[in-house]
Amino acid sequence: MGINLLYPEYEVARNMDRCINCRVCERQCANEVHSYDKEKKIMCSDDSKCVNCHRCVALCPTRALKIVKTDHTFKENANWRGSIINEIYKQAESGAVLLSSMGNPNAYPVYFDKILLNASQVTNPSIDPLREPMETKVFLGSKPNSIQRDKDGKLVNNLSCGIELSVPIMFSAMSYGSISYNAHESLARAAREAGILYNTGEGGLHKDFYQYGSNTIVQVASGRFGVYKDYLEAGAAIEIKMGQGAKPGIGGHLPGTKIVGDISKTRMVPEGSDAISPAPHHDIYSIEDLRQLVYSLKESTNYTKPVIVKIAAVHNVAAIASGIARSGADIISIDGFRGGTGAAPTRIRDNVGIPIELALASVDQRLREEGIRDNVSVVVGGSIRNSSDIVKAIALGADCVYIGTAALIALGCHLCRSCHTGKCNWGIATQEPELVKRLNPDMGYKRLVNLVSAWKHEIKEMMGGMGINSIESLRGNRLMLRGVGLNEKELQILGIKHAGE
Repeated sequence: MGINLLYPEYEVARNMDRCINCRVCERQCANEVHSYDKEKKIMCSDDSKCVNCHRCVALCPTRALKIVKTDHTFKENANWRGSIINEIYKQAESGAVLLSSMGNPNAYPVYFDKILLNASQVTNPSIDPLREPMETKVFLGSKPNSIQRDKDGKLVNNLSCGIELSVPIMFSAMSYGSISYNAHESLARAAREAGILYNTGEGGLHKDFYQYGSNTIVQVASGRFGVYKDYLEAGAAIEIKMGQGAKPGIGGHLPGTKIVGDISKTRMVPEGSDAISPAPHHDIYSIEDLRQLVYSLKESTNYTKPVIVKIAAVHNVAAIASGIARSGADIISIDGFRGGTGAAPTRIRDNVGIPIELALASVDQRLREEGIRDNVSVVVGGSIRNSSDIVKAIALGADCVYIGTAALIALGCHLCRSCHTGKCNWGIATQEPELVKRLNPDMGYKRLVNLVSAWKHEIKEMMGGMGINSIESLRGNRLMLRGVGLNEKELQILGIKHAGE
C-alpha cells in the first residue's frame, strides 16, 4: 500500500468530558467517521472520512462535538496553494476527473454585494406595505405589444399561455435521482402552498407528483429521460435545458448506483445503467433547430404550455438570448456560474461561465435595444441567496428568479459538498432508504413555505422603501440601483451609476 499524501481537511474535536458514549454520532454518520472502541470504552473518529456535514454536531445530546478546519499546512506559496497540491495528489492516485458539488466557492466578485438599493425620501414618498396595496404577483410569458378591443370596445384577451406566480420565485431544476423522493415531495408541496412552481430537472416526474402538475415545470434535456406525452401534459410549463451554470457546455451523468426502483421507472432507464446526458442536444445545432423543438413541444401540448429555454451564463449570452427570443420560446432562463449542482467537473465549475448579474444586465439591455424584450420573460438563477438578491435581480431586468441551493439549505443542507457520493446525511442528495427518511417532507415543505413567505415580506419592505408598489414597476428599473467599489466597465455593463451620483 502506497503512502497516503492527503491529510484530512477537517478534524473532529471531541470533548471527552462531555461525551457519554451514546453512539448517536456513530449511527448518524453515513461516512463512518465515528466508531466505538470497546476495549478503551471511548468514541473514536476517522478524520479522513469527515465531509463537515455537521450531522453529528447537530444531534450530539451533550454538545461534545465540533468540526474544525485542520491547521495542517504546506510551505507558503502563493502560486502552489495547498488546495492545488491536494488536487494533484488526488488525481495522481485515482487517474480520475475531479468532481465537485454545490456551485463555485471561489472568491470571485459577488456583484449583488456591491450593489445598493435607492430609497425614497420626500419628493417620492415611501410606501407602507402593511397599510397600502403592494403587488408581488408576476406573469411569465410572451406579452402582446398592444391592447386590442372588439367592436364594442371591450378588451380582447390576446395573451399567450403563461405562468402566474404569487411572488417572483421558483424552485430550480433538481432531478429525482440527484435528490431524494422526500426532497422532491417537499419542493412540490411547498410550490403548491406558496403559489409558485418547482422544476423536475432532467429525470422525469414520479407518478406520485402528477397531482402537483399545475405547480410543476417539466424539463426536456439532451438525454430526454422520462419524456413522453403524459409527462409533457402534466406540467404547467416545459423547459428545454440547453445548459446550466455549474457546467456550461457539459452534459449530465447520474451513476447507475442511483438508477434503482422508481428512479429507473421514472427516467425510463434500466436499473444499474448510467444515465448520461450528452453535452449537446443531437437535434439542435442552430436557433432554427431550437425553434423546431420549441414548436414541437407546443404542438404536442396543443399550445397550452409556455416553453422555457434554459442556458448557462457565458460570454456571448446576450446574442444567444436574442436568438432564443426569436425561436418562439416564451421564457428564457439564465443560470450563472455560481449555480449549484449535484456533481460537476471541478475545472469546468471553477473556470467556465460568468456571474449572473453581468449576464442578466447584458441580456435585458440587448433585448430592449432590439425591441423584443416583451416577447419573452427572463428568469435568472445561480446563487440567489436572499430577498435583496431578488430585488436587485429584478431591478437589473429579471422577471423572476430560480432558487436551488437556498431551498436545499432550508431543508437542512449544510453545504458539505459531497452530493456526488450519494451519502447525504440530511436525506437530500441520496437514494439510500435509511438516509432518505431523515428528511421529513411534512416538515420540509413547511420550512420552504416559511422561507418564501419571509422573503415575500422583505421584498415588500424593500419595494416600499423605494416608493414602488409592484414587481412590474421594479423590473429593469436600474435607477433604483447604485454600485460600490465597481470600475467603470462593470458599471457600464450593469447599467447603473456609482453610489453618490
